[in-house]
Amino acid sequence: MITGPQMRAARALIGIDQKTLAKLAGLSVPTIQRMEAGSGNVRGVVDSLTKVVEALEFAGIELIGEGSVSTASGRGVRLKMPSSKH
Repeated sequence: MITGPQMRAARALIGIDQKTLAKLAGLSVPTIQRMEAGSGNVRGVVDSLTKVVEALEFAGIELIGEGSVSTASGRGVRLKMPSSKH
C-alpha cells in the first residue's frame, strides 16, 4: 500500500508536480489529486494505484512500507512514528 503523504513526498524527492506524475502514470490529474488527498492508504482502482507505484519506481523512488527494511542504496527519508513521550 501507499499513502497520500508518501505520494506527495515521493513527488517532492524527484521534483515533479501532480501533472507530471499523472502523465508518467497515464492517469488524469484529478485522479492523482484524489489519491493524494487522504492521510491514510490510497483507495481506488487497483490498476490506477499500480500505475502510480510503477511510475514512481521507474523515476527512482523506493516505496518503503511501515516496518519494512529498505534494501536499496541511495539517499532518502522515512517518517518516524511520533514518540508517546513528550
